Amino acid sequence: MVYIYTVSITEGGVVLEKKDALLIEPIAYIRNGYKEKFGVPRQSGLAPSVKSVIEFCEEYRDENCIRDIEQYSHLWLIWGFSKNENQWSPTVRPPRLGGNKRVGVFATRSPFRPNPIGLSCVKLEGIEEGKNGKILVVSGGDLADGTPIYDIKPYLPYVDSIPDALGGFSEEHKNDFFQVEIPRELKEKLTESQIENITELLSLDPRPSYQNDEERIYGLAFEDLQIKFKYEDDKITVVDILRG
Repeated sequence: MVYIYTVSITEGGVVLEKKDALLIEPIAYIRNGYKEKFGVPRQSGLAPSVKSVIEFCEEYRDENCIRDIEQYSHLWLIWGFSKNENQWSPTVRPPRLGGNKRVGVFATRSPFRPNPIGLSCVKLEGIEEGKNGKILVVSGGDLADGTPIYDIKPYLPYVDSIPDALGGFSEEHKNDFFQVEIPRELKEKLTESQIENITELLSLDPRPSYQNDEERIYGLAFEDLQIKFKYEDDKITVVDILRG
């Protein structure tokens, strides 16, 4: 439930008066291979090979809701951080700054916000027939499987793209990708698509920024796979792949 307030300024200060309530409910849910929060890309567009499906809730399965949506190559998704467990904080520690420096929450895209709402740009790959009506196939998402979507809007290049915009501290780390090594015997367990997906995800280095233990084995759940990997010699090496 989101409440709408009116603001009035008096001699005693600013007065907020609750006027009405805005009910926000999911229109759809996303389905993909990101079974846990760990390993999900920290921004949209960083793992373009990974496909997701948007399944609409019953009330919004009317095909008229997505009429002409195929005219657009990309979409904005407004969604909820449904896997958050921590409360919001005025300052957060962005992973790109090593997890040590604190900056204001509104100067980041941290999920720990006063209102846990996310915004992502995804590529529309197509429209398909699902079990319960039309579904949208998208790529480049940064949403975990089962995330509720509250709204979908078209991406408009002529207003949404600002080439000379400043990117803050994130600009210094936009090319921070790791080399990923998957041994041949492990690649034989995977499809070509899975190899591409896993390589993209691990190249983003999903580890917490403060952990650099070369002896530690990390686990990433993707689709029906458990990918075991470690960091060594400035690269990510896959050491085992388990199913189920």
